Amino acid sequence: MTTITKINLGTNGPLVSKLGLGCMRMSSVWGGLTNDERESEATIQLALDSGINFLNTGDFYGSGHNELLVGKAIKRRRDDAFISVKFGAIFYNGQWIGLDLRPVAIKNFINYSLVRLGIDTIDLYQPCRLDNSVPIEEVIGTIADLIQEGKVRYLGVSEITADQLRKAHSVHPVTALEIGYSLADRQIESDLLPTAKELGIGVVAFANTAEGLLTGEMKAPLPANDYHTHFSRFQGENLIRNLEKVNVLKQMAIEKGYTPTQLAIAWVNKQGDHIMPLVSMSRRSRLPENIEAMAIEFTAEEIDTLTTQFSPGAILGGTYLQR
Repeated sequence: MTTITKINLGTNGPLVSKLGLGCMRMSSVWGGLTNDERESEATIQLALDSGINFLNTGDFYGSGHNELLVGKAIKRRRDDAFISVKFGAIFYNGQWIGLDLRPVAIKNFINYSLVRLGIDTIDLYQPCRLDNSVPIEEVIGTIADLIQEGKVRYLGVSEITADQLRKAHSVHPVTALEIGYSLADRQIESDLLPTAKELGIGVVAFANTAEGLLTGEMKAPLPANDYHTHFSRFQGENLIRNLEKVNVLKQMAIEKGYTPTQLAIAWVNKQGDHIMPLVSMSRRSRLPENIEAMAIEFTAEEIDTLTTQFSPGAILGGTYLQR
C-alpha cells in the first residue's frame, strides 16, 4: 500500500497526513442514520493504521451522530488522530434553516462537541461558512478565546471568500482553509487559493469528484429523485455537455490503469504541497484505491489535456459550492 506522506497544515501549522478522511458519509447531514456504524468505525481505525490522521467531521452531521461515531473510533487512540470540526449550520426536520455564529452559540456548540467526541481539545475548529449575520471579528475572536482556554488548538475557516479570509487571518492566524476544489471547480484558483498561499494557510480540499460528476459513473438523465438534480450542472443539456468532458478523464483513466475517481483525487493532490485532498469514505474497501491515488503521477501532456479540458468555467452550471 502507498505510504501516506505528512505535510505541515499551513506554514506554521501541525504535521498531518497529506490525505484527509471525511467522515460525513458515515452519518446523514439531515439527521437520518444510514450507514453501518461498525463498518464506519472500522474504516476510521484502518485509516489511522494506514497513516491517515486527519479526520474531518461537523457537529451537524447526523445531528451529533458523526461526532459520537468518531469519538468511539478514536477512543484509546487520541494521539493518533487530528480532529477537525465544523460548526454553525442549523438543521431542523431534515432541512437547512440557516447559520448560528453568535459567540454564545459557538461556546455552546463546542461544549457539546467535546463531550460527544470524548476529548478535551479539538485540533481544528471552524465555522462551516461565514455570512453577514455576525461580524467576522466576533466569530474569529470567539474561537481565539477558545484557543486561549485550551479547548481548541488551531483555527480553521470554510467556504469563504478571499476578502473574508484576509479579515479572519488579521484577527487570529488561520491554519487551514476548507474549500471545495476539483477539476470541475477551479474558480478559486484566481483569487482564494493565491490568497491562502500568500498568507501561509493550508488548504483542505473537499468534493474532489465534484459531487460525483468526475467518477465516470453518472449517466444522463439522472433519476428524478436524485438529489443532484437540484443543481444546474446535473440538469438537462448541462449534464450531457459536462459528461462529454468527463469522457476525457475516463479515457485517460483507462490508459493509465486507474479509475476516474483516482485521477480526480490525484489531480488535486498535485496542485501543491500545501493542499490536502479530503476524501469522504464510509467503507474500508474504499481506502486502498484512494490511498493509491496519492501516488499517481501525470505526464506534462496529461496535465495539459486536463488543464485544457477542465479550464475554469468549462463545466456548465453550478452546485451549492458556487454561491
